[in-house]
Amino acid sequence: MQILKDKLAIDFMGRRHIAIIFSAVLLALAIGSLLTRGLNFGIDFTGGTLIEVGYQGPADLGEIRAVLEENGYAQAQAQHFGTSRDVLIRIPPSDEKLNVKLSDDILAALQSKAADVEMRRVEFVGPQIGEELTEQGGLAIIYALIGILVYIMLRFHARFAPGAVVALIHDVIIVLGVFSLLQVEFDLTVLAALLAVIGYSLNDTIVVFDRIRETFRKMRKGTPQQIINTSINQTLARTLMTSITTLLVLAMLYIFGGEAINSFSLALILGVVVGTYSSIYIASTTALALGISKQDLMPSSRDENTRDSTP
Repeated sequence: MQILKDKLAIDFMGRRHIAIIFSAVLLALAIGSLLTRGLNFGIDFTGGTLIEVGYQGPADLGEIRAVLEENGYAQAQAQHFGTSRDVLIRIPPSDEKLNVKLSDDILAALQSKAADVEMRRVEFVGPQIGEELTEQGGLAIIYALIGILVYIMLRFHARFAPGAVVALIHDVIIVLGVFSLLQVEFDLTVLAALLAVIGYSLNDTIVVFDRIRETFRKMRKGTPQQIINTSINQTLARTLMTSITTLLVLAMLYIFGGEAINSFSLALILGVVVGTYSSIYIASTTALALGISKQDLMPSSRDENTRDSTP
């Protein structure tokens, strides 16, 4: 790794304008999709009933939807879940008295057309609980961001902090935008993954910023752009090793973990990729644009010890 680190001399900052255009396009697509299509909220947030049934052979979704509509469930949604033999049925919130025997009624209706249908799982979330989960989930993100912003203010130099904040916002919007574009279900597990993405992205940014601070203090010659390029190249081997090993685990979860955690795995995969990219091209580019210089990072004689750990 040391040999690789010494040989790398990629001009990352020389390509920052291309990266800015690329990020701007991604953000525009993400925000546009969020505004027009929104997120496909799961039962955790919308409330309702989720029923998983299994067939001995491939299930005909068209026939299942027709049966549901005939029995008064016109708004029910049916889709394959993992395999063509497993079907997930979602029913919007309705009267609670009906929900007590809802799963039995639907199973009976499906068995009237196919006797081999088996009930696998039933979940019910009332409208009030769904609203509470939505509110609590939103508060969790807000509190986490507030805590991170406070940490950033204390941890980073004034010319570094905005880059860390911009990188976090960039990552969250792009992950949400992909979920909106693909209409992947957004539930509590994805919310947890999103919070993990924020932490991962911030950690990667800290590693890069710490090296930039050290390089500014060690290199007597060189422009800020050259120093930032040197710092990124020095941390690139470590960053890639961490990201690749993490992605390998997440890819296995996505492929073999089943439908139940696919959304969770996808959010983390997106977060790792975007977080690695943003720590180089968003956070560092922002610091360069704000005019970071050697003078900003050199500690004074009286506070050398206290500022040594803060970039």
